[in-house]
Formats: sequence, structure tokens, C-alpha cells
Amino acid sequence: MTEQRMKTALTGLQWTLGLVILIEAVLFVLPSARHDFAKTHMPDMVRLVLGWGEIIGSVLLLIPRTEVRGGWLLVGIFVLAIAVHVLHGMFNIGNLVIYTAAAWAVASGKTAVQRVG
Repeated sequence: MTEQRMKTALTGLQWTLGLVILIEAVLFVLPSARHDFAKTHMPDMVRLVLGWGEIIGSVLLLIPRTEVRGGWLLVGIFVLAIAVHVLHGMFNIGNLVIYTAAAWAVASGKTAVQRVG
């Protein structure tokens, strides 16, 4: 794959991940999501911390000067979310693993591009 195609693919992944996570996170912190989250028997603060962390990370991911920081923040938030899920016996974490891998790829790839270019 040529360098330009790699940059284009990475930017496409960055924007797709950023927008999808932003939309999902906003829906997650809305009061209407509180009822569904209450079924997990976890404190509502967990929902708010994870949701706002995802919102901040995705916004940073979409801003060119902060895209690497946003990617690494999202990796951390997703790893925390995976840990919370697993510790509470909820093993349906496939989407979180994919999101983590995508955020890692964007953060690593954009770091490499910044160093080279």
C-alpha cells in the first residue's frame, strides 16, 4: 500500500471511529439510558465517567492537533470499559475490543505519520 493510501485509510478509520463513538457516547450519557444501565447494578457514575470519557476522547480524535491524544484516551477508556464488563460477568465485549484496536491503530499510525512527515 502506498504511503498516501495508508494516510487516507488511517484518516477514514479515524473519522469513522470518532463519529460512531461520539454518537454512541452521547446516547449513553442521556438520561434515557439510565434505566437500561440500572439493570447492570453498577453505580450511575460508571456510566457517566465512561460516557463523558468517550465523548472527550472522540472529540479530541476528530481535531487534527489532538488526534493522537484522543486516540490514546479512547484506548484507555475502552480498556477500562472492558475491565468493568469482565469483572461484572458480562463477556459481550467484541465491539469494545474492535473499538480498542481501531483507536490503537489510529493513535499509533498518526504518531508514526507525525514523526515521518
